[in-house]
Amino acid sequence: MSAESTVPSPGGQPREYGFSSVSVVPQRGAADGFRFPAGRPAAVRRVPRLPLLAVDGCAALLATLVLTQAQRHPLIVVLLLCTALTLNARGGLYRPAAVPAVLDELPALCARTVATWCALGAFEAAFAPAHALSVRALVLGCLVQAAVSCAGRGAVHRHRRRALLRHPGAALVVGPAESARRVSAAFLRDPRCGLRPVGIVDSQAASGGEGPPVLTTGEEVHRALIQNAVRAVLVVSDARRTEHAPLLRALAESGCALWEVDTNSPSYGGGSAPRGERVERLAGFACRRLDRGGRRHGLAGAAKRALDIAVAAVLLLLVSPLLLLCATVLRLTGGRGVVFRQERIGKDGRPFTLLKFRTHRPANLLEAATRWSVAGEEEMSRFCRFLRRSSLDELLQLWNVLRGDMSLVGPRPERPHFVGKFSQTYPGYAARHRMRTGITGLAQVHGLRGDTSIEDRARFDNAYIDDWSLWQDVCILLRTAAALVRPTGS
Repeated sequence: MSAESTVPSPGGQPREYGFSSVSVVPQRGAADGFRFPAGRPAAVRRVPRLPLLAVDGCAALLATLVLTQAQRHPLIVVLLLCTALTLNARGGLYRPAAVPAVLDELPALCARTVATWCALGAFEAAFAPAHALSVRALVLGCLVQAAVSCAGRGAVHRHRRRALLRHPGAALVVGPAESARRVSAAFLRDPRCGLRPVGIVDSQAASGGEGPPVLTTGEEVHRALIQNAVRAVLVVSDARRTEHAPLLRALAESGCALWEVDTNSPSYGGGSAPRGERVERLAGFACRRLDRGGRRHGLAGAAKRALDIAVAAVLLLLVSPLLLLCATVLRLTGGRGVVFRQERIGKDGRPFTLLKFRTHRPANLLEAATRWSVAGEEEMSRFCRFLRRSSLDELLQLWNVLRGDMSLVGPRPERPHFVGKFSQTYPGYAARHRMRTGITGLAQVHGLRGDTSIEDRARFDNAYIDDWSLWQDVCILLRTAAALVRPTGS
């Protein structure tokens, strides 16, 4: 399951905006390179969900007043409430637009209200025909719930729009200076968007001209982020080129929300987006939220963590006799120090101590920190080489999973020295740390283990994060289990 072996030859090091693309951890002993402020929560200027949930819940409860006492059974009330909130959530009504308006939500809200009451009427007719809802009760229930929901949501959205108008958020515009100035001027003319451009980022442009100042170096971008409390970035569609990727990645990791702005007019095909993504209109431009991935919240993140805990706990119980056997053999053949501990870099660049069975004794701490482990060293005993080839030396990392340092599935963790080196050399490597690292991953099940391309591993790891699903984790675990039957080394 490990991804360590002889290091491939590095490629060229990209240099953009006067700062290094390393945003996770600098090399030990080296001076810290330029980095944007980290540790800020991700900025999402959206309507809080709790007020909308409360409004819809109150609307459903008030709608039950049209029912008779016999029909107002607690089970019926709970069923109506749960159905209404579930249908609204599935329809995206708790993920409103950046500039929300109740009229935009009215068709979806009314359709789901009618579906809720039809489901309730069908349930009553099937399981309690004596108390089936009348047509009058169904119509009144729909009208009351829809009216209360619309009124409450209108008040919430109106308060949000006023807040955006009074306190617009500072934003940077990334892209060619000419297009970026057009975008900045349009947003400044339309303060209802809630975004106020305070700088244009373009390393090739000359300073001066009308509109916000042009930022050409990393230090200037850093200063603008701090002084203006920037929490949003408008990315001109022309700017999504390879040389801008490190900048956008660093801005996203600093807590900024990224929006892609289509400057084509008319927008031929610019209003389309991948399934599940929403195109919004801000200042007349088609805008799409750029999801940098890796931050799984709510039920999805809880489900992944629950899978990790359940599988890791069961596996530890099942393989505990095997672990004891391996530890005993290593102690008898290699002496003391059966468990190997090493600092690795995990999610969001946080270091943790990784556990493995010791199969090779480095000459000193410097070698342990800066030299890649190699599976075929001649000084290794036959049993240690067997542990490496079969990946049994990795089983102790199940304890890292239980502790929350790692996940079962995710990008493989690496030492700080190599994280700094690879982040400067390979595009996208630093972005792997958006998600908790894992024992196995998409790169490993595609054969990217041992002496293989670091660039390919980074690409597969980022693809896994961008397309993450719980089912994908299950598939990777099954493929890893199948690969262990025919081990090829680590």
